[in-house]
Amino acid sequence: MDKDATAERPPGAPAGEAEPARPTLDRGALERGALPLGEAVFRALCGALRDGAYRPGDRIVEDEVAQKLEVSRTPVREALGRLLAKGLIEHAGGRGMVVRRPDAAEVLELYAMREILEGAAARLAAIQATPPEVDTLRDLADGFAGAADDPRALARLNRLLHEAIVRAARNRFLDAALREMQDAIALLGPTTFNVGGRPTTAVAEHAAIVGAIAARDADTAEQAARAHIREALRARLRLMQDAG
Repeated sequence: MDKDATAERPPGAPAGEAEPARPTLDRGALERGALPLGEAVFRALCGALRDGAYRPGDRIVEDEVAQKLEVSRTPVREALGRLLAKGLIEHAGGRGMVVRRPDAAEVLELYAMREILEGAAARLAAIQATPPEVDTLRDLADGFAGAADDPRALARLNRLLHEAIVRAARNRFLDAALREMQDAIALLGPTTFNVGGRPTTAVAEHAAIVGAIAARDADTAEQAARAHIREALRARLRLMQDAG
């Protein structure tokens, strides 16, 4: 039997304190209708993994997903096949499909590559970004700073900021590599902005990255981005340690 999500506590929560309700599957991509149905379901499931609606060890049941997203089983089956191929879910015998649990070594490998790619993106953005793109980066960094009490909003704004940096880098191969990495990051579950103090340090890190891009200082932009990812790794490992 699956674990009752409401019975679990977040890391560091006092005994007897119930976990807040988990996020649910978001139908946004389906309602906009801009994507093929299988792609929209895949993105909805990746978002659910990233937001913590599904966590390592949780079952993902085809019929339940189809019902929640109000689609047929065919696009759900297609999306689950993609998740399986990417290693985000796995077969678990009689339990069906479950969210795979990454180990610490895999997390270290993922963040090592992410540090390289995000650093390269910031370096290229410092060279390539247009003034309007720099303004967008500043606006996103300011928005992040103003959302310090909402981990989910912080995660969304952080993602938008990083995506804007990659767009400003103007390198399609770097963009493809980071998009692929985002799928793997979804497997890690709830955002590191749940770790105490992490939002505050991330605000300063974003300011350093955006400031260096605006100043056209490619070396500093790369180093600031790499330092940002190293701090994100420390927060991720702390989350994993607290979760046992």
